[in-house]
Amino acid sequence: MPASDRAFNYDLDYRNLNLRDHPELYRVGKGEMGVLLVQPYKSEILPHWRFKTPEMARKSSELIFKLFLTYKQQGDFVGMDMARKFLQMGYTRARRYANHRTGKKYDGPVPADQKGRSGAHGRPQLPRDEDPIKAESAQIFYDKYLEVSKDPDYKQMKKAWQEQYG
Repeated sequence: MPASDRAFNYDLDYRNLNLRDHPELYRVGKGEMGVLLVQPYKSEILPHWRFKTPEMARKSSELIFKLFLTYKQQGDFVGMDMARKFLQMGYTRARRYANHRTGKKYDGPVPADQKGRSGAHGRPQLPRDEDPIKAESAQIFYDKYLEVSKDPDYKQMKKAWQEQYG
């Protein structure tokens, strides 16, 4: 299996694991996988993560981008990737609320045997109710997400990371 296809490892004891001390255990995964698990990065980035208004999104995305640059300066790929994930999550969550004011995309409860998993699980999607404020917040996060994703140092470090640990 190619390194880039390795899934995020959800079996690790993230409550007691410091991935700055054990970066070799980190897996990029796809998209936002593990964004709310990996310490100490979650504790460093999450307090800055806000998207309720465009002003909050702008400030939040800038603070997270500054953390990305700090991690980059330190040669900390895991931190850089976690900052990228938070920016991506800012986009996806704001976009969810832009499309559905309640944040609820599907009608009805998740079936008991599907708890903790994402997706429709046979439920119909609720009608869209566009919120232009959240749409603007989403765009702010998306622009920063693209900036870090296209950063040449990030791309080089990701490739090296996957070759070494993937």
